[in-house]
Amino acid sequence: MYILKTKHFIRCIALLKRITDHFAGKSRIPALAAGIAATVAGIGFIVVILYCLRKKSIISFWKENNKTQQNIEAFLRDYEPLRVKRYSYSNVKKMTNSVMLKLGRGGFGDVYKGELDDGSLVAVKVLNQTKGEDGQEFINEVATISRTSHVNVVTLLGFCFERDKRALIYEFMPNGSLEKYIFDENAAETSHRLNWETNYQISLGIARGLEYLHSGCNTRILHFDIKPHNILLDVEFVPKISDFGLAKICKRKESVISSTMGPRGTAGYIAPEVFSRNFGGISNKSDVYSYGMMILEMVGGRKNINVRVDNTSEIYFPHWVYKRLELDEELQLERIRDEEDRVRVRKMIITSLWCIQTDPSSRPTMSKVIEMLEGSLDSLQVPPKPFLYSPPRSPPAESSG
Repeated sequence: MYILKTKHFIRCIALLKRITDHFAGKSRIPALAAGIAATVAGIGFIVVILYCLRKKSIISFWKENNKTQQNIEAFLRDYEPLRVKRYSYSNVKKMTNSVMLKLGRGGFGDVYKGELDDGSLVAVKVLNQTKGEDGQEFINEVATISRTSHVNVVTLLGFCFERDKRALIYEFMPNGSLEKYIFDENAAETSHRLNWETNYQISLGIARGLEYLHSGCNTRILHFDIKPHNILLDVEFVPKISDFGLAKICKRKESVISSTMGPRGTAGYIAPEVFSRNFGGISNKSDVYSYGMMILEMVGGRKNINVRVDNTSEIYFPHWVYKRLELDEELQLERIRDEEDRVRVRKMIITSLWCIQTDPSSRPTMSKVIEMLEGSLDSLQVPPKPFLYSPPRSPPAESSG
């Protein structure tokens, strides 16, 4: 709803008065004509009001849009010299052949395949104009990725900001996202199945990338949207963390970030404390939780919550797999060829169950996660049972069995 400024309101009333005075002065108009005149006057009043509202709306939209552009330009000036190149929108259209070949869709825009003048292939994310209209997702991506340099974090090569046209240019990842190797129907085909050694190396690579974001940069970067869709794979299946639209930059000494931040992330991967501060403060441990949920999906080859399974006990995979560990039963997962595969899988499971503990303080840091994955299986203890979106009804010490 818009509030009319005083001067606009006065103009509207003055115009309405002229309309009514015109018809009121015609004393010889028959009663029927007078009624028609009153109706016309009423319609005229509505039209005038709508005109004023529309004018106010257009002015407000223009001012807001102009303010957003000014904010982004100010940000780009403050961050210069950036290590990434700025492209015009005509350059973006040229490198993507007028955005012809669509690779996929992210949370804030569509991704297209492109080619630079030197023949290098790139992935170009053209940001939506309807999402994040304050430009925050654009600022987040440029501010975070331009600070990073790690083998397990996607490289930002350039960006475009030209009025309402915004795009991000990344290195091209020929094997796409991890998601299609877990959930896609084609994953059932041998060519799309990843063996356990590859899965293990991917989980380790993602852990190293997150450890770098949390403690290897000049500032701490919290991703807040770790999930299979946001993990890209290069030609050698080396994982790269991508999509920093929800990321937040923190001071390295800042262990818990502001409680004023609203919920962010993707359902199924969001840590409990992001929903409710009753579970604890938001920190790098929130990314650890998302990582753990994702690794469990890699192990199960399915969504962690799946109501279409045959047995109700398997609906929530983390509970099912935890029960198997409690009873020391074989998990009967596919593609386990030998003892080395069995060890890799159990290390991934135990580590991920530690990562999804309800209490953030019970979760390991990403440095500890790497240590757990690279260490011996015998050194890993089965953690307390994780709870789904609700605190335990009894003290943790009593419910860890």
